[in-house]
Amino acid sequence: MLPEAFVSSMISERGSADALALCRALDTEPVTSVRLNPAKSAGAVLPGDAVRIPWSSHGYILPQRPQFTLDTAFHAGAYYVQEPSSQFTGYLLEASGFSGGRILDMCAAPGGKTTHYASLAGAGGLVVANEIDRRRAQVLADNVRKWGLGNTVVTCNEPSRAASLAGFFDVAAVDAPCSGEGMFRKDPASRSEWSERNVSMCAARQEDILRHAWRALRPGGLLLYSTCTFNRTENEETLRRFAAFAGGELTEAEPVALPDAGIECGRTEAFRTYRFLPHRLCGEGFFAAVARKSADAASEAAPSRPRRTIFVPADRTAATELDRYSAEPGAMRFFQVGELYYGYRAETFDLVRTVCEQMSAIYSGTAFGRIFKGRLKPEHAAAMYAGLRREQFAQAELPDDEALDYLRCGRTDPARFAEGLNLVTARGAALGFAKRIGHRVNNMYPMNLRILNK
Repeated sequence: MLPEAFVSSMISERGSADALALCRALDTEPVTSVRLNPAKSAGAVLPGDAVRIPWSSHGYILPQRPQFTLDTAFHAGAYYVQEPSSQFTGYLLEASGFSGGRILDMCAAPGGKTTHYASLAGAGGLVVANEIDRRRAQVLADNVRKWGLGNTVVTCNEPSRAASLAGFFDVAAVDAPCSGEGMFRKDPASRSEWSERNVSMCAARQEDILRHAWRALRPGGLLLYSTCTFNRTENEETLRRFAAFAGGELTEAEPVALPDAGIECGRTEAFRTYRFLPHRLCGEGFFAAVARKSADAASEAAPSRPRRTIFVPADRTAATELDRYSAEPGAMRFFQVGELYYGYRAETFDLVRTVCEQMSAIYSGTAFGRIFKGRLKPEHAAAMYAGLRREQFAQAELPDDEALDYLRCGRTDPARFAEGLNLVTARGAALGFAKRIGHRVNNMYPMNLRILNK
């Protein structure tokens, strides 16, 4: 049952016929869709009747929902399960002409948009994904590691902390916490959590987050705003209040060509807006808006002095050993943070260091592992890294049933493995490491990631 106050508000905003069509759609089954990882998608097998999402270069709607937990490609990071509408922010970014740079992703967990932005940013770009809730930030970090591009910093801070990187980002994306009306079909429990009071509270929080993201955006940079809710209070009205705050420094973004897919387009102040309604297209409820910070906006102060120094450069011996495992030798720089060595693209490391010295980062780059007796003892993240030089390891290719046993952290057949360290693969996609010692195989797959169901 939909909340009566929600139905009334939709009738007020959209008229009776359209609102009732929307409400009927919210009682139908949601679609299932994925977004392929361009760096790893060879491991993904899509059904022949999968349909391309019109606004997503690598997004597909599946004819039915498979058991993703039992698909080795899912665990390899070959795709991300992400509903169609939320993939639209990536379309806006591509359509704006973005071709690499610095992206701030606010309210980033669990990582659907973060991993999308990471693919768009490429090896020479940088994504800073912030999540205020530490538990959710850890899930975000797990998904970033699995995606395996190494161009993302995961931070866990109050939104206000992003303003310490004033004028640093080319794109600021705010996927704002909201009342979740767009999830009423996908998550029935969200209906009981909805209230008019929560709508008002969310709207106030959204404007506050936008202001902090705005400070972090450079002049000429792109501002993306999105919610998974329908109402105008959290969408157009939030944008209108923010536009009053930004004043003349907020300007229009370039118009983008849209697929003929039922997206409801509009304008609010300088923002171009896009509303997704489940009775009109193949996705959940979603709202997105885009504008720019004017090129002649007042420049913010440079980042404040570092709060701490956390990176210790790898010595020559360690760096030489680590570089053996990079598919592009010489392209990375290596640093020790605590007991682990991390790898970063040389062209972006100074940016990563700036971010990590200003914000509380819980993960960045690629955790390669420890150096023990002059040799790398790899972390799971190294196996997930798309830029790993895989021929440096013996590779144990497992059939799907045995690969699932491995992912359950169960027993594996020693005959499948070479003596010593092995990179475990299934359908050619890397899953993790295992070490054979005689007739025993030590399963090195992280226990917190293991498959629990049988």
